[in-house]
Amino acid sequence: MLKARIITGTILLALVLSANFYLASPWFAAFLSLFILRGGFEWARLMRGPDSMARVWTPIGIGLLMLLLWLTRGTPIVASITFTFSALGWFFVLWLLRHVERVPPARSRNAVVQFILGSVVLPPCWLALVTLHDMPDYGPHYVFFLIGLIALADTAAFFTGRAIGKRKLAPSISPGKTWEGVGGAVVATSLFGGIGAWLFGLNGVLLAAFSLLCALTVLFSIVGDLFESLLKRQAGVKDSGTIFPGHGGVLDRIDGFTAGAPIFAFGLMLLEQL
Repeated sequence: MLKARIITGTILLALVLSANFYLASPWFAAFLSLFILRGGFEWARLMRGPDSMARVWTPIGIGLLMLLLWLTRGTPIVASITFTFSALGWFFVLWLLRHVERVPPARSRNAVVQFILGSVVLPPCWLALVTLHDMPDYGPHYVFFLIGLIALADTAAFFTGRAIGKRKLAPSISPGKTWEGVGGAVVATSLFGGIGAWLFGLNGVLLAAFSLLCALTVLFSIVGDLFESLLKRQAGVKDSGTIFPGHGGVLDRIDGFTAGAPIFAFGLMLLEQL
């Protein structure tokens, strides 16, 4: 299992980074859409749709929404509304997670509910990565930085939690996560954000704001991770899928990005106005 995980992870990382640095934004968007559409199928599975058609229409609806977002990508107000909608949705998820004392049993949701919830999770994540990639000057480097940011957060949270973790973050959802791990992730990524801001030519107030944005992005990424863990526990599955040997499904790989990427992209859009 470990060998398969290492091989798959290496190939997947090489594929994503190659697409990020060598594809123009339209092709990068198309590349990402393949993963998001696959994630749509996994989403419908986790949501336990009442019939097989619901599992088909959910990713189709998500795909059409992504197409609409692509056609209107040149309008900043569309991206702003999308990211605001996403942030509000994730604040609701945060409220939901805080009030989950035990993981409720899985229930079937109809196609409309699947699509509404999926539209908060998947298309804004796709739009955020495409928006970052298409930004002037540092576009692909912003995407690369975000990948490193969330990877660092996961690593720092794991080792900090293992070393000094005592208070469970959400024991009924993800027993391994601790508040100390969250603190370690925030500290490490804030420092990483400061280094990134310097490399991106930011200083003074902008440097501090960028570091704060990185910390906020990580906090949201943890919410995205917990939400997918909740759905998997409800569905009674270990992974969202089996497409990546040793890693599970697409949602298992992008859970932190679903909530973190829209916050990061929206924050950068606002910083560009300063």
